[in-house]
Amino acid sequence: MAKRKKEEAGFEEGSGNVFADLGLRDADDLFARAQLGFHVYKILGERKLKQREMASILGIAQPDVSHLMNGHYGRFTTDKLLEFLRRLNQKVTIQISPHRAGEPYQEVGFAL
Repeated sequence: MAKRKKEEAGFEEGSGNVFADLGLRDADDLFARAQLGFHVYKILGERKLKQREMASILGIAQPDVSHLMNGHYGRFTTDKLLEFLRRLNQKVTIQISPHRAGEPYQEVGFAL
């Protein structure tokens, strides 16, 4: 059996926004929703609640909680994810500043 020549794998450094790297439309919005959704997921996970309890707190149906906990954040609007954070007793601050070249148009930051 002939030996195969090993090919060296290449890599490319990402921008920090996988949606932009994939060339998806609305990449900044998708990235913001993913970050917000993950933060909701993290808080709910720390509270060790049953999905029906989560649904009651968030004001949504249990199947929607399942989507949220499985990372399907695209099913929720940014406004809905912000509402979830408020219902979880989180302070939400929105900051507006001039855009600089090379920066994303939307960012989500968390202070713990």
